[in-house]
Amino acid sequence: MSGFIFATGVENSYPTVGGRRVDEMEKCGHYLHWKRDFECVTEIGIKFLRYGPPIHRTWLGPGRYDWDFADETFAELQRLRIMPIVDLCHFGVPDWIGNFQNGDFPALFETYARDFATRFPWVQLYTPVNEMFICAQFSGRWGWWNEQMTTDRGFVTALKHLVRANVLAMRAILEPRPDALFIQSESSEYFHASSPAAIQIAEMYNQQRFLSLDLNYGQRVNSDMYEFLMDNGMTRDEYHFFLENRLKRHCVMGTDYYVTNEHRVFADGRIEASGEIFGYDELTRQYHERYQMPVMHTETNLVEGPTGEEAVNWLWKEWANVLRVRNVGIPIVGFTWYSITDQVDWDSALREDRGNVNALGLFDLDRNIRKVGECYRQIIQDWSSVLPAMSHALVLPLDMPDESESERDGGTKDERLRRHALRHVRRPGNRSGPSGPIRSPGPPGGW
Repeated sequence: MSGFIFATGVENSYPTVGGRRVDEMEKCGHYLHWKRDFECVTEIGIKFLRYGPPIHRTWLGPGRYDWDFADETFAELQRLRIMPIVDLCHFGVPDWIGNFQNGDFPALFETYARDFATRFPWVQLYTPVNEMFICAQFSGRWGWWNEQMTTDRGFVTALKHLVRANVLAMRAILEPRPDALFIQSESSEYFHASSPAAIQIAEMYNQQRFLSLDLNYGQRVNSDMYEFLMDNGMTRDEYHFFLENRLKRHCVMGTDYYVTNEHRVFADGRIEASGEIFGYDELTRQYHERYQMPVMHTETNLVEGPTGEEAVNWLWKEWANVLRVRNVGIPIVGFTWYSITDQVDWDSALREDRGNVNALGLFDLDRNIRKVGECYRQIIQDWSSVLPAMSHALVLPLDMPDESESERDGGTKDERLRRHALRHVRRPGNRSGPSGPIRSPGPPGGW
């Protein structure tokens, strides 16, 4: 079992922009300094890490893989007893797949997810496809990444393939790991009308913001969104596929929130960032009201700023929002500052290769701790023992990694993996232990 999840992540975006691969792991020096990055995680007191192998370097073709880097890094995570929340697809696909307009992607990705879970049977937590709505928006509608399309049809096509890939991956991972839990990391958005003439446009966007999670959780959309999907390339059979795959009981709804997540909509269709108006607690209430699921704050950050206190103040604000969400009875299980180190070129959404270092990390790119890292470490120390004892605490049935397990097992690597997998197969009638459902001793109304 585990109490509240304090997490961070290694930024591993890898979209293509105009045929150029943007690899944040490479830009941030992770391939060279991955051991030090994991040490930084432990120095903060964090036991959960959003992390995944670079898909374009690992997945070489159908059934063809280069697992060397994944084998090294995941062995070290297990040794350090850091539980990864495995991020299998983060804004890009290998060159041989092309982009998210490729209808073969979901079934191919299903096999990749199953093969990963079979190779690393000790891993329990997954985000199969990261920020499906944002990826479809940036790739299919805004023309920024990957296919660089600028149409509603491009958006819907990318979205249905991304969500179908996520659903198929969840099903595939549950085969070798029946107690796997899936923490969706999705951007929580809101669109504010700047004038009465913009109300209808804003309302349309406020319905579309839910589409990725509606499809992922098998939730029926309203008539406006059904017509929107059908008019832009989704078929009735595709829609019913999502309705018939209900995997909510294996999921935690991860919501990301940045100062850029709220938007101002104008009557001519323009959209601008509005800055924080509602804030994380109000947006989370809206998403929870819709899906009635356990929640996790899966991403936030802010540039450190000239005084060094800007990021610290944002962290405290987001943490106060998390406590507010928890105190009103919404089952929230975790919080994430993203990422462990600074990032590069996110000020242009990775579209421009300038090498601009964005001071967003708990550590800088020399792996020196920032003020926000010190602040996060203190929050973890102060609250880790308090939150599990508070009312409305949610209990996740987590099977934390134990590096000594593989040493005890002996035998060949394949034999050790097979034995580990067998230990986690749910037996008929057994509803206890780590393979049981997500449980809560307290939130009113459940989820």
